[in-house]
Amino acid sequence: MANLRSIKDRINSIKNTQKITKAMKMVAAAKVKKAEFMTKASRPFTLELYKMFCWVYREAMKNKCDKIRTDNNIENYPMLLEKRDINSIGLVVISSNKGLAGAYCANVVRYAVNLIKKYKSEGKKIKIYFIGQKAIAGIKNFQKQLDFEIKRTYINILDGINANGAYVVASHLADDYINKEIDAIELVTTRYKNMMSYKTESWRLLPTEIDNDRIKEFHSKELDEELRINHDVQKIEPLSDYLPDLNAVLSNIVPMFITNVLYQALLEAQASELASRMSAMSAATNNAAEMISTLTVDYNKERQAKITQELTEIISGASSVG
Repeated sequence: MANLRSIKDRINSIKNTQKITKAMKMVAAAKVKKAEFMTKASRPFTLELYKMFCWVYREAMKNKCDKIRTDNNIENYPMLLEKRDINSIGLVVISSNKGLAGAYCANVVRYAVNLIKKYKSEGKKIKIYFIGQKAIAGIKNFQKQLDFEIKRTYINILDGINANGAYVVASHLADDYINKEIDAIELVTTRYKNMMSYKTESWRLLPTEIDNDRIKEFHSKELDEELRINHDVQKIEPLSDYLPDLNAVLSNIVPMFITNVLYQALLEAQASELASRMSAMSAATNNAAEMISTLTVDYNKERQAKITQELTEIISGASSVG
């Protein structure tokens, strides 16, 4: 009976776990729909802002802009757009605050570590900005080996993603960039594709690189059909002959651009995490069902063997008495 009791306990334990994984799957499924909607709804604005920034940036390179200085570094566009030698790179690693999301965090950690190794081989100094706590431990394991600095950690920003949280991170990055603590800013995030897949990738934030291929890759066919957006930044023309002062445009669009890229990266990461968690919990629920089925068969076999043994003993006893 001890073996039967053990199997029964395992079945009950797995059933309890299955209830949890099923509930987590349902929660993730409900949240990922909203996250997917927010991510896709934000993409057209992000794309158009990027294209507009590219045009304004070209104009700024053609014309000599005033060397303004503001109290808020994120508005100090001349220094933010300034080209300089890259000796130190600020790597913003976006992960999650919660686990049980399959290989999501492991993929982010692997990609970030490979990127750090690449830049260290080129003689660059690396400073890490963590958004989310789950990637911290994994990347910290390589700190002695790769010799990088952990500059800042942001945890609460992921509790409710919004533009204000992105602006806080953008402001800190702008401070460190203008103070020349870092010479480049790169984001490690995941670009959401659909419920079943995402892509881990890096986005260069500063210094600015105009990349038409990135626009085409980030742009979806569905979005193109709906909005008929032209991918080619080279063909962007002003909508009117009457344009505001270039300095006024730059002082507004540069902080908006930096903040929005961060905001979009956070949305993409959130949708990817939730989709990965939903898939992981679905697989865990299905695996639990298979284990329960297998253990139930084992339980029935063991129970049948016990019954057969007891009947044999009863018949043997009765025969001996007779």
